[in-house]
Amino acid sequence: MQYLNSNIELRETVPNIAQMLQHNATRFADNYVFFEKQDGVYKGITWKVFYRDILNLAASLKKAGFASGDKMIFYSPNRFEMLELELAVMAIGGVSIPIFAFFNSDTAELLIKHSDAKYLAVAGHTQLNNIHASIPLKHIIVFDDIIDDRFNNLLSFHSLFENENINDQVLRTDALGDEICLNMYTSGTMGTPKCVQLTHTNILSQQAAIQQLWNVDEHDRFLSYLPWHHSFGGIYELFAVLCNGATMYLESCYGKDASTILENWNLVKPTIYFSVPRVYQAIFELFKTNPDAEKIFFHPQLKFVFTAAAPMPEKLSNEFAKRNVLIYEGWGLTETSPCSTVTDPHSKREAGVVGKPIPGVSLRIADDGEIQVKGPNVMKGYYKNDEANKGAFTDEGWFCTGDIGEFTSNGLKLIARKDRIFKLSNGEKVIPTDMETLIHGKCHYIAFAMVEGSGKEYPVALLFPNKKLFENPDYEISPIEGCFCPRSPEELAKCLRGCLNDANCAIGQKFAKIKSAVLIDDELSLEKGTLTPSMKAAVKNVVTMYKEQLENLYESNPVQNEKVFVIKLDDKYPGRVMQLDKVS
Repeated sequence: MQYLNSNIELRETVPNIAQMLQHNATRFADNYVFFEKQDGVYKGITWKVFYRDILNLAASLKKAGFASGDKMIFYSPNRFEMLELELAVMAIGGVSIPIFAFFNSDTAELLIKHSDAKYLAVAGHTQLNNIHASIPLKHIIVFDDIIDDRFNNLLSFHSLFENENINDQVLRTDALGDEICLNMYTSGTMGTPKCVQLTHTNILSQQAAIQQLWNVDEHDRFLSYLPWHHSFGGIYELFAVLCNGATMYLESCYGKDASTILENWNLVKPTIYFSVPRVYQAIFELFKTNPDAEKIFFHPQLKFVFTAAAPMPEKLSNEFAKRNVLIYEGWGLTETSPCSTVTDPHSKREAGVVGKPIPGVSLRIADDGEIQVKGPNVMKGYYKNDEANKGAFTDEGWFCTGDIGEFTSNGLKLIARKDRIFKLSNGEKVIPTDMETLIHGKCHYIAFAMVEGSGKEYPVALLFPNKKLFENPDYEISPIEGCFCPRSPEELAKCLRGCLNDANCAIGQKFAKIKSAVLIDDELSLEKGTLTPSMKAAVKNVVTMYKEQLENLYESNPVQNEKVFVIKLDDKYPGRVMQLDKVS
């Protein structure tokens, strides 16, 4: 076994969320904690009013029969009402369970029933229409002022503010740190989501650790789009704001439109930004068509950005470095609350390296290469999932992450998910993410790339285009010999052969090179189950749905049509003169 520990001792942690709120309401009373856009203008709330609202909600919940240990599902996009109610639930000893706001009715009802929650909070008609009135719920709290005669258990959110003479005693300030306060479903990239049980200590110990690594305080502004049903936004970013007394501005397009993000960016001038690489990429693309975009984004008060979920392309990293804007990158899972490692922003970034353990956290590499974690941030276990719990922990209490990695001088380097690695018919082991990363680095027109070939003689690739780029005549990729800017999947298929051959040349093992690929003129989506709510490819579902196209690649004369474009690669391709070592 190889071990890696933080060389910084973890400071004392606030025991529970109720005490954290109580402390900050006094310390930051007149500071703003949250802003949301209303009629095109950002309107905010101070800690003093925010805390009073939470006490009011807590008292009303108790009157409605909500007791310590009870659970509430939150079926809503990020919004002010959700934030206040979720914190009220956690602060009185309850368990918050946020789920994706746009799950279809089948998935939403499945999770509600699995969770054993007796209370439900919804945004409005969109969510309520997906709920059958027969589900046994004590109360459904509705954020929008609506009436639905199908239900006799609706409570208006705004009706929960009618209490008088409220005080701190309504909160569970004596809650133990190991009490569960948050159940969060995983994104389910490889199958059915699992329900992760997290405690007050899991969440707050992580923030105590991070406070020792960076400078975040009450003067900082976050422009936030990351969804709260996902651990990156709902635990890591949200509690970074709350625990440090900073201010969160809710991004009004939820990160979906780069132009709107930039408009809000200009209004807020965030000092800190948490995002995934694809959103940074979309913002940087605006620099080519909007002469003011670059100046707006790189304003003088921007301290640092945080990235996770996928490697940040080197060319984007270089843009931040040129302007002395620090980049932090982290790694973890919902099961680790989520962050376990953070990079040193002053060290040169390396592809795949995600830094060293945060204070209080230890890592080790098992004999099979799996990364294992131990620390106060690690979950209690999965809810109602004995099968998953059996393999979740070692006998010594280490959590088995399912990620394969290795230690370097700069910390942990990620290699692949354990369940994505496959063997060919000759027994050779293939790490598909190596090729997938190269393909994404060679061509911005590829939205998703999946390399498969378990039990076959050689690997092949399943590719999906980024159709939005076909519609943007102003978008241009960096010029590469033999490449051009396609305007259709058919043109892209013709262009791809050279890039895919070059990606093959960059793979050291001959057996790991792909022999062919298929470009599918289709888009992955939530509705089809091929995307997770965090916008990652649901790999198992994708492979199942496009199994015929994958099998077709192993035929001597593969079939193709106006929606399916087969790309055969050259075994003796010499490779173009390119900077393959800079592919990220």
